[in-house]
Amino acid sequence: MTLKEQLRGLLEENRGVYISGEDIAKRLYCTRGAVWKAIKALRTEGLRIDAVTNRGYCLEDSSDVLSETGIRRYLCGERDIFVLKTVGSTNAYMRELAQKDASEGTFVVSSEQTCGQGRCGRSFFSPADTGLYMSILLRPRVAVNKAMKITSVAAVAVCIALEKTCGAMPEIKWVNDIYISGKKVAGILTEAAFDMENGALDYAVLGIGINVYPSENGFPEELSDIAGAVLEQRAGDLRNRLAATVYENFMLLYALLPNTGYLDEYRKRLMWRGEQIFVLSGIDGKDKTPAVLVDIDNNCALKVRYEDGSCGTLTSGEITIRRNL
Repeated sequence: MTLKEQLRGLLEENRGVYISGEDIAKRLYCTRGAVWKAIKALRTEGLRIDAVTNRGYCLEDSSDVLSETGIRRYLCGERDIFVLKTVGSTNAYMRELAQKDASEGTFVVSSEQTCGQGRCGRSFFSPADTGLYMSILLRPRVAVNKAMKITSVAAVAVCIALEKTCGAMPEIKWVNDIYISGKKVAGILTEAAFDMENGALDYAVLGIGINVYPSENGFPEELSDIAGAVLEQRAGDLRNRLAATVYENFMLLYALLPNTGYLDEYRKRLMWRGEQIFVLSGIDGKDKTPAVLVDIDNNCALKVRYEDGSCGTLTSGEITIRRNL
């Protein structure tokens, strides 16, 4: 571990407390000049470090910069973690690690994506320093149809984490979008790779993107009526805590598969239950079939009732609320 990384860990462990340069130098077995150089390097990475004569250095409570050290503070046990400042796509990065035999539970986090991926080939808006973009490598030991529940498990884990760390009241728009106050704040994308010889699942990559804060320049015009952020103001060390809490809650629920106990938590947060919706189909979802959203079944498929009184079950696809059209 470099001196900069050691200093970062020391400051994060003592967030809000001043430590003298002399004390830091003694603890890290270096010179005060080396401490100052490391402080400057950390500041260039975005950490807000206050310096006061005769008091020393202090990591400000409002500082919220992703780091491996910061995430590990909130994790239980050792994990393989890769924390990046920017990346094309955390899912693409993870697929490369998977092909190099990375272990299940390997965790990639980035503060920015330049080619973020969404469902159906869509892009996922991933600006720097305001969101949390993460991927988890999974090697499920369950049947393929059971592995399909990974996305719904992740939706529950994200909601629980947002409630714990932000005091938010998130809802789940079937099947994989998280909403707060009517705005989408998070999306989930699960990608799978199969063994061509036996058709079994080789591995899965779970991608999660969360709009933690509003982007400085706002959302793109096409997203401005849809997307939102979890919080309006920055909170100290929030993204490190949120990343770890999402991870821990997901891995706990994932370990219980194929147990379906998580579905009660999903149902409690299901948006539009009992409301009129459109089931979208066709090119770009231009075909809209009126229905009422009834519930989900034990496989997290969506149960709907059509206008002619017949009932249907959706295992994939898109829906939207009717009153918004």
